[in-house]
Amino acid sequence: MSIVQEDADIQMQWTRWLTRRNTAARDHLIVHYSPLVKFVAGRVGAGLPSSVESGDLISSGVFGLIDAIERFEPERGFKFETFAVPRIRGAIYDGLRQLDWVPRSVRSRARQVEKAIAELEHAEGRSPTDEEIAERLRISTEELAKWLASIASTTIGPLDRAIAAGSEPAALDGPGSQAPAAVLEDRELSHLMRDEIKRLPEREKLVLSLYYDEGLTLSEIGQVLGVTESRVSQIHTKSVLQLRSRLVSAGVA
Repeated sequence: MSIVQEDADIQMQWTRWLTRRNTAARDHLIVHYSPLVKFVAGRVGAGLPSSVESGDLISSGVFGLIDAIERFEPERGFKFETFAVPRIRGAIYDGLRQLDWVPRSVRSRARQVEKAIAELEHAEGRSPTDEEIAERLRISTEELAKWLASIASTTIGPLDRAIAAGSEPAALDGPGSQAPAAVLEDRELSHLMRDEIKRLPEREKLVLSLYYDEGLTLSEIGQVLGVTESRVSQIHTKSVLQLRSRLVSAGVA
C-alpha cells in the first residue's frame, strides 16, 4: 500500500513547479506528499521518550520535505519518495538535536560506557564483552543492560547522526545543511566509520548492517538472530557507543 495517495494532477503540478517555480504548485506538492512526513515522524518517534512531542517531529520533517521538493531533479531517475524520505528523516534528527531532548543523566551514562569501552579496547586490543564493561563500571551486567536501554533512544537514526546524538548540542545552519565544509566532513566521517565498523565483532556488524543497510526493524533483526528486540537494541547501542569512542580517540567526534 502506497503511503501517498494517487493524484491525477500531480504531474501537472510538478511541471508547473519545475519549469516556472510556481509557488501554488509547490504548496500543492507539499500537501500531497505530507503523509510521508507523518510516516517518517512516526517511525522515528517510536524509539523516543514520550516527552518528545510528535508535532515537533512533524514540524521539523516538513522542512525536510520542502527542501526535497526544491532540490528534486527528476532527470536523475529517482522516484521522489525515495529522494525525499532521507531528507525528511535528516531534518527530524536535526530538529531533535536543537531540542536538546537527551537528559543529562543519560549523556553522562553514555560517556561513562564510552570511556570504559575505550579503556578496555586499549588494554585488551579487542572489543570488550558486556561482562568486562560492567566490571569496569563496577555495576552488574543487569544494570549495564538498563543503562544501555536508557541510552538506546539517543542512538537511533542514520549512523552518523546516531554517533553525534550523544554529544552536547551544537549550533546548526538548518535542516540538511549543505555547506561545503560540512559535506566534506560528513564524507570523511562516513569513510572512517565504515573502516571502524569492519573491526567490530561479527554480531555487532550484522546488527548494524541489517538495521542501516537492509532497513530491518529491531524486532525483525531479533527474529533473524533469535533474540529479543530489547537485546538487539542493547547490541546496537553498544556498537554505536564503541564507534563513538573510537572517533573521539581519533579526534573526529
